[in-house]
This record gives sequence, C-alpha cells and structure tokens, in this order.
Amino acid sequence: MTCREFADFILDYLSGELSTESRAAFESHLSVCINCRRYLTSYQETVTLGKRAFEDDDATVPSEVPEELVKAILAARPR
Repeated sequence: MTCREFADFILDYLSGELSTESRAAFESHLSVCINCRRYLTSYQETVTLGKRAFEDDDATVPSEVPEELVKAILAARPR
C-alpha cells in the first residue's frame, strides 16, 4: 500500500468497512510509515475536535473570528 492509497482508505479503516485483506495491508503500511501514523493521528484529532465544536448549541462565535469566514462556512453548509 502506498501513502496515497492509505489516505484513500482512511475513512473506511476508521469506520471498520475495510475487508480483512485491505485492513491488513493498511495496518502493515501504518506499522512502517511514520508519516501516515502522524496523518492518522491528526485525522482522528480533527474529527474529535469537529464533533466537540457542535456540543454546545448556545455557544457564540468568538469575536476574533472574521465575519467573512463565518459567512463562508454558513454558505457552504448542506441544506
């Protein structure tokens, strides 16, 4: 498995949807590639932080966040 393939399979790996053979190849690559281990850790932390961002329905946007960014995020939301 290459690093590019690793990135393509990361979501399926984390959701437990890889075949036994693909999971073994994924984990084998993970055992020898420090960059992909770092990427996986970063990916998992990003997902965790993203989920936490929606825990408080009453939270306000900090004043230092640019209004243009808020508008862009709201415009990009699925309807």
